[in-house]
Amino acid sequence: MPTQIQLERSDEAGAEVAGGLVEIRPDLAYRRLTMVNVLFFGEPSSKDWVLIDAGVAGSAGAIQESAAARFRDGKPPSAIVLTHGHFDHVGALQSLLHQWDIPVYAHPLEHPYLNGSRSYPSADPWVGGGLMALLSPLFPTSPIDVSANLRTLPDDGTVPGMPGWCWIHTPGHTQGHVSLWREEDSTIIAGDAVVTTGQESAYDIAVQSPAMHGPPRYFTPDWQDAWASVRKLAALEPELLVTGHGRAMAGTNMRAGLRRLADEFDSIAFPSDMRAV
Repeated sequence: MPTQIQLERSDEAGAEVAGGLVEIRPDLAYRRLTMVNVLFFGEPSSKDWVLIDAGVAGSAGAIQESAAARFRDGKPPSAIVLTHGHFDHVGALQSLLHQWDIPVYAHPLEHPYLNGSRSYPSADPWVGGGLMALLSPLFPTSPIDVSANLRTLPDDGTVPGMPGWCWIHTPGHTQGHVSLWREEDSTIIAGDAVVTTGQESAYDIAVQSPAMHGPPRYFTPDWQDAWASVRKLAALEPELLVTGHGRAMAGTNMRAGLRRLADEFDSIAFPSDMRAV
């Protein structure tokens, strides 16, 4: 059975701009930092902008560098929005908050991992796929504590500082995982609900070959929820998909790959010991 859905380089979206960024919409850009993407919402001329996720530990300087290049007045963001609280999405958060005293928004089910009260489940190194899966028990699972800045995403589905966007609960990878959706131009910020480069293989991470994958297997405890979340995203028929890992992808082939992932998730995305034989 296949464990990934190949995409084409021609499906990649965006163009490189200043600050190490790839611009995928006039008001949306991302930067890959080590193994994970950090997103910047807001046009360069806008007065306010929002940071989406906060990268790995040690990346605060690179995030601020990109922000200064894109938003020339040097203002901090109006808010930070988190898709979830895993170490590679909040690694620079505390360092950034020392410089930027701003609100951090997350789903309430993620708050225990962001207020110091609960650790994530241990990684499963036996899910298959390569070296990164085997090394996953070394990845941090302990909570951070940003409770002084922590806020709950609004109940009405809006995203603070991001007019026209809504948040969608997409659990499975974590209980409080969210994705962001803008209907006007059919854009999804998927976090790790789906990714476009496999995270179990060190080779895949290094080469960044475009392929549609389910969430990183070693850190996904609820596969039925994860499957339902992928079906939810596929039903939106996005034009542009930007994920926490891998390049942003757009167009017909991307949509077909996302639909196939939703239809065949059990054989493509499930850990090796869960797949039907």
